Amino acid sequence: MEAVTNNLEDYSASSTIIKFDRPLPLLREPIRAGLLDDSSGPFVLAFKDASAWSSAFGICKLKVIEQCEAGARIGCAITASNKCKPPWWRSLIGRNKSDFKERESCEEREMAVCVAASKEACLKFAKDKCLPPFRDARIAVSDHKLVSRLVNLVCLVSPESLNRNVWLNLIGLNQSCPRRLWSSNLEATTYRGSALLESEGSRN
Repeated sequence: MEAVTNNLEDYSASSTIIKFDRPLPLLREPIRAGLLDDSSGPFVLAFKDASAWSSAFGICKLKVIEQCEAGARIGCAITASNKCKPPWWRSLIGRNKSDFKERESCEEREMAVCVAASKEACLKFAKDKCLPPFRDARIAVSDHKLVSRLVNLVCLVSPESLNRNVWLNLIGLNQSCPRRLWSSNLEATTYRGSALLESEGSRN
């Protein structure tokens, strides 16, 4: 938002109109809830497609890693300074230029080691922070008829194979398939992000 002018006698359009920044686009959109959605209302929030979900998930991890590493650098600088500071009695006998060069080299070494160690910790921290909400996030289904046929097929398989069927996780079904889900007009409007994570894990 632009700053307001201090000239109280200027009533021009450029001085009296405040321009606000454009609103950020919504990450998720309201999607009509399907029969399989555990929603208390007619709509649920969902990413428009898998690409939008994947992009938001990646940006989340990058932002958390960036903030984590920035904080780690501050902590590493303090730790390096404490480790490399001369003993208290050194000031009693006087200091020379070599003492300052030695401390500078020491701090550079300690800083490099500390920052390198923090990178792995920041990666894990970002994954732990971003994974739960994106794993449970909904993603809009584009081909409702296809998912409906898949649900009907899943409900016809044996109970032993239900636990292993990836489509149950994709559409959010439990281990049982009520007979009301066998109808041909069933619509699954969303699925969970966990389905994409599982598919990526199976490919790896």
